[in-house]
Amino acid sequence: MPHPLTTALEELRPLLLDPDRLVRAVAAGRRRGQEPPEHERVELRPVALRSGPHLQAVARSGPRVSTRNAAVGEDAERLVEELLALPFGNWHVETAAEVVQLRVTKRGEAQLHRAATSKRQVAAGPAAHDRAKQRLVDPADPLFTVLGAGADKRRQVDAFVRLLAPLAPKLLDGAAGRELRMTDLGCGNAYLTFAAHRWLGERAAEAGTALRTVGVDVREDVVARSRELAGSAGLAGLDFATGTIAGAVPFGEEAPDVVLALHACDTATDEALARAVRWGAPVVLAAPCCHHDVQRQLQGSFDAVDESPAPPLVRHPILRERFADVLTDSLRALLLRLLGYRTDVVEFVDSRHTPRNALLRAVRTGAPARPELVAEYRQLTAAWRVEPALARMLRPEVDAVLGA
Repeated sequence: MPHPLTTALEELRPLLLDPDRLVRAVAAGRRRGQEPPEHERVELRPVALRSGPHLQAVARSGPRVSTRNAAVGEDAERLVEELLALPFGNWHVETAAEVVQLRVTKRGEAQLHRAATSKRQVAAGPAAHDRAKQRLVDPADPLFTVLGAGADKRRQVDAFVRLLAPLAPKLLDGAAGRELRMTDLGCGNAYLTFAAHRWLGERAAEAGTALRTVGVDVREDVVARSRELAGSAGLAGLDFATGTIAGAVPFGEEAPDVVLALHACDTATDEALARAVRWGAPVVLAAPCCHHDVQRQLQGSFDAVDESPAPPLVRHPILRERFADVLTDSLRALLLRLLGYRTDVVEFVDSRHTPRNALLRAVRTGAPARPELVAEYRQLTAAWRVEPALARMLRPEVDAVLGA
């Protein structure tokens, strides 16, 4: 049941200020009708420095990350007061005994959910400042042994789950009273499908619900192997189906809550985004792979043009390929915004581990397209003489937004 927001925040304060009980706390999202907080996400945890126990706040704003250490006592109290005063829409607090989730409703009230800490929860209390980085999915998890995943894959898994984590409260709230549904379109070897199911499934269980995940791929051998591995890993609720992205119906007539498309080649990413939009999926995470469609259009449009400023950018194949990557994902993000999604493009994992390290993260708001975004789209496609595949696949929806 809803609680007054001030009362709910007061319940969080002693949990955040107790370094012996606190494991970590994450604040993210924004409240309806208010300006977004200064930071997209803040993670708070106790740490042990040479000068004594501190609370450490790691704040993220786009690619910028800042860290602030406050000594337990008055400094820590000031830090917690400042964080509680910011207009975050969600708080996730993990202690040694329980997990507390707070979500601010559209009316400005608070919904609180408490659950016992899972057996996999890390220990509470200050940890050494130079300790190994805490992973959301334990690198020693038997899941990785089943998958045969090496260090690079494990880092990709952790990076991906960290991008999914702030969205969990919204997803769990939206699935209240029913199972949560997630699909991975063009799942391939499904490393990230397995890891996302493991992590989000545990959060769902803590919230008193269940997660059902279906990975879809055209290759029957890949699907068969993934099903076998899911059984070996003991992952209930995870299944795989053979089929195309365009024809996928992973949950029959029911729409998924989360759509993943991770390194699907060229326009396969657009197919997945188009399905997500038509399903009205609340959350979409897509890590694109190659971008040949726009690259071909650029080459054809400017081969014989001398007076345009574009040829130096697209004349050389390697530059044309890199520019096509940026242009394609810019247009994808813009189209998703036009079609009612709050969208950002973030670094998925460090480029040392994979050059395909951009990820589109989209959350459905249903907001109408703003005129300035329509103008941006028209100008961008006209200037570069391209029609993105996503626009072709969603022509009726895009034409309606553009007023064509």
